Amino acid sequence: MLTSHSGTMADWDYDYLIKLLALGDSGVGKTTFLHRYTDNKFNRKFTTTVGIDFREKRVMYTGTGVDGMTERNFRIHLQLWDTAGQERFRSLTTAFFRDAMGFLLMFDLTNRQSFLNVRNWMSQLQANAYCDSPDIVLVGTKADLRNMRDVHARQARDLADRYGIPYFETSAVTGVDVDRSVTTLLDLVMKRMEHSTYGGRTSEPNGSREVQEAPVRRCAC
Repeated sequence: MLTSHSGTMADWDYDYLIKLLALGDSGVGKTTFLHRYTDNKFNRKFTTTVGIDFREKRVMYTGTGVDGMTERNFRIHLQLWDTAGQERFRSLTTAFFRDAMGFLLMFDLTNRQSFLNVRNWMSQLQANAYCDSPDIVLVGTKADLRNMRDVHARQARDLADRYGIPYFETSAVTGVDVDRSVTTLLDLVMKRMEHSTYGGRTSEPNGSREVQEAPVRRCAC
């Protein structure tokens, strides 16, 4: 379960810093997607991301306590990294893959080539991410542009099933399934953390500004 925090960044301590990375071809809508998620607004001004940018959001996540059974609320500081899709920035953006704990792999539902390029992005992830099977959610963007659609839902679902990852069709304009796709990814990341942490009997955060990051280097694949 996930709830947003309505206060400012400065007035709320947190238990975990979670870094998520959005990637995909240039122009698929990564920036507007993240803007919709963090600010619940559609930013009509198109700006090409140069290299790396990021947005932040605080959420409350209900997970499992140290005994592996009791529910506990964790205060999460999300960093959502926005990567440039152009080839000339590829060496820069892939350098951030190992620091990310989960990935939003995006393509444009109105641009078939961006969908075909998902396989290339998956290869980049498998070569550079923190483990061989990182936590990924496949995201089709611009679902509101129904008359311009160039990728069938069945094709996208089949590809997601092939990789064993969730799939969502989203719209930064209407907000449909934007929150749900990020929440699903965060849930995957937190469950991997719980498996790694409680398997190793690591103690819980104590709530007194003990900021922790997920033990993502130890893959629970």
